[in-house]
Amino acid sequence: MATNERHPMHDHLAQRIVDYIHTSSDQMMRPPTGILRHPYTVPATADSPYYSSTLWDWDSWFISVALGQVEADIDERGRFREYEEGVILNFLDHTDEDGVMPILLKPDGPMIHGDPSRAAGFSENMHKPIIAQHAALLSQRSGSIEWVTGKLDAIETYLRRYLDSHVDEATGLAYWQSDFAIGVDNDPSVFYRPAKSTASIYLNSLLYRELLAFGYLLEEAGRVKEANVWRGYAQDLADAVNLHCWDERDGTYYSVDLNLRPIDPEDWLHRGAPRTWNSLLLRIDSWSSFMPLWAGFASQEQAERMRQRYLEPRTFFANYGVRTLSRLEKQYNLRASNNPSNWLGPIWGVSNYLVFRGLQKYGFEAEATDLAEKTVLLFGRDLERTGSMHEFYNPDNGEPIMTKGFQNWNFLVLNMIAHLRGETAMTEF
Repeated sequence: MATNERHPMHDHLAQRIVDYIHTSSDQMMRPPTGILRHPYTVPATADSPYYSSTLWDWDSWFISVALGQVEADIDERGRFREYEEGVILNFLDHTDEDGVMPILLKPDGPMIHGDPSRAAGFSENMHKPIIAQHAALLSQRSGSIEWVTGKLDAIETYLRRYLDSHVDEATGLAYWQSDFAIGVDNDPSVFYRPAKSTASIYLNSLLYRELLAFGYLLEEAGRVKEANVWRGYAQDLADAVNLHCWDERDGTYYSVDLNLRPIDPEDWLHRGAPRTWNSLLLRIDSWSSFMPLWAGFASQEQAERMRQRYLEPRTFFANYGVRTLSRLEKQYNLRASNNPSNWLGPIWGVSNYLVFRGLQKYGFEAEATDLAEKTVLLFGRDLERTGSMHEFYNPDNGEPIMTKGFQNWNFLVLNMIAHLRGETAMTEF
């Protein structure tokens, strides 16, 4: 259990959050506009200086997780379906024939980074591997995959592009092409590192669930043999992560460095005993190390060791949730920044939620409850003081750091509240 005094659940703060989210959710809906032929969702209100018209990849997925809770709370299933399904259809509209899917879409055009002609080889990050998870989530909620059945081949082309262009042959691990638009913007294991050099534990955890989700969609479409092939890919990836990313010494998962010089059989200095390893651990203590618990491929013994690491006040365990970087890391700081946003220690709603879900999955109910209550306290006090939510926060005193009006995955606190109240809590796939 927690090593410091646990924050109690404040019913009035929870209800304030519930009321705020229920009345604010509609403000994230956008009609078709420009190149976006389908209605869609955005991370913030129309009057926000940031994120008010752009369709983002993983943001829209988490928005759907929260919107599912809104629909369940108000008993109005399908209220947002047109917008949520439209997110996926818009991205598929702008996916190239070779499977490259943009990270974000604006009404006046997609965001392209790198060489779109592929003349110099594949070099750009693309849509994070959550499109199949998003489609599976919506299909489970509605009870039907008919709306996406005709798009499964397009999703497969996208996923094959991921496996072909983002996976290291020697280790079987997925890597980022660069540090551009990786979501966790300035993660030191990726930020300013050489291209294609980081097999991120966060990325590999997402991809594992993505492969499972595509298997689910295929089976629901009656394509069982194909479904099992993709589930096999997922298991191969989990095996690779446990082999290369788990550190038995520290009892945690790390991202790994792939930037090793090729073995040269003609190199007289090294050929007598060339290296036998294909990666090196990047021992940087980030909240992303808890993602394998969310993904579900850690063993119970591994999860228990990570639970103990989570509860260490010197590193992650804070008054308002999970520090996004261990306080013991040299890069730790809490300064306001945008492009890149700061993930070097501040509290984010999404990291609190994903660690909460991981703790839940492995039966650490007391710790999960404690983290949910801290998140309620964080957002409830912000609403009382400012009438709004913010993008990220000081982990020690809960003060907002920047971006007033940010909604997005902050609304996942609604799912936490449902869990605390013993009600049905909607979850991701």
